[in-house]
Amino acid sequence: MANEIISNDLEELWEHLLSREAERVKEAFSTLTKHEQESVLSHLRRMTDEPGWHAEQRLSARFALDTVKDI
Repeated sequence: MANEIISNDLEELWEHLLSREAERVKEAFSTLTKHEQESVLSHLRRMTDEPGWHAEQRLSARFALDTVKDI
């Protein structure tokens, strides 16, 4: 049930993905289809590389990328 809620609510999904809590990141990422995972990874990479993102957002994106790289 929790996985369904996460995958159906974008705000909650991103809250989990950017939480810097490994289990929350993994849980949220695992609810996504392969195509959705690829889109999320692409966005997280942009967050770490593109100007305009706050330093804390960059740290959260980097944490999420590091957490899901072996999933």
